Amino acid sequence: MATMTLDDLRRILAECAGSEEGFDAPAEDVLDTLFEELGYDSLALMETTARIKQEFGVHIPDDEITEVETPRALIALVNGQITAAA
Repeated sequence: MATMTLDDLRRILAECAGSEEGFDAPAEDVLDTLFEELGYDSLALMETTARIKQEFGVHIPDDEITEVETPRALIALVNGQITAAA
C-alpha cells in the first residue's frame, strides 16, 4: 500500500474544502503550520479523514483528528497506520 505524501494531502484538502489548489505555499512552509492558519476548520478535516479512508484504507477516529494540528502530523498519523497494517 502506498504512503500518503504532502501532494496527496494538498489534493484531498482542496477537494474537501471545495478549493482548486489547497494550501498554496512551499512544502517547508506548510508542513508545520496549523491547519487553522491554513484556513481549514474541523469540518474540512472530518471530510478529509473520510477521503483518506477511501483512498488509503486508514480510519482516523474523530477524537484523533481533532488533536492533529499540522499537515506533518496528519501525514505521520496516516503513514504510521499504513505501516502498522502492512
